[in-house]
Amino acid sequence: MQEKIKEIALRIKELRELSGTSQEEMASFLDISVEDYRKYESGELDLPVSILFEIAHQLKVDMTVLLTGEDPRMDIFAITRKGEGVNVERRRQYKYEALAPNFIHKKAEPFLVTVEPQSGEQTTPNSHPGQEFDYVLEGTLKVIIHDNEIILHEGDSIYFDSSYSHSMQVIGNKPVRFLAIIF
Repeated sequence: MQEKIKEIALRIKELRELSGTSQEEMASFLDISVEDYRKYESGELDLPVSILFEIAHQLKVDMTVLLTGEDPRMDIFAITRKGEGVNVERRRQYKYEALAPNFIHKKAEPFLVTVEPQSGEQTTPNSHPGQEFDYVLEGTLKVIIHDNEIILHEGDSIYFDSSYSHSMQVIGNKPVRFLAIIF
């Protein structure tokens, strides 16, 4: 996984430099410290999917370019067969599978997310511009958004302003799988 992180970081650096954007400008756009941005770009710090999404937006490329180094090619439809999405393991607690990596000019990024139960480990809240829709497929998930705790069961969904601080935790000892769409 560390090698993949370094590959993504290198692509980000190259694309940022080609765009003429400084590290300081990128950090400001992402609303993070320049130090954290430099760690993302060097591969020292794992990149959350939300940050990848925003970097792709700022650099005017599809997120697939950052993840795989290849441009998506489909413009009418794209099929992703079960288990064949682009795996993105950006945070230890979450496993993301990009479900539309080959479709160009997406207006949203759909992911299948798996969250493993944690043994007393605190999740790190994050926030990112835009909105998010999550639909629970399996398990029970506690979502904390802007000091609100919401329990979601299989079949439940939530749509929220993702610029507010949010985190997710598994309730129980079974992994949770949910469909996440970031707009």
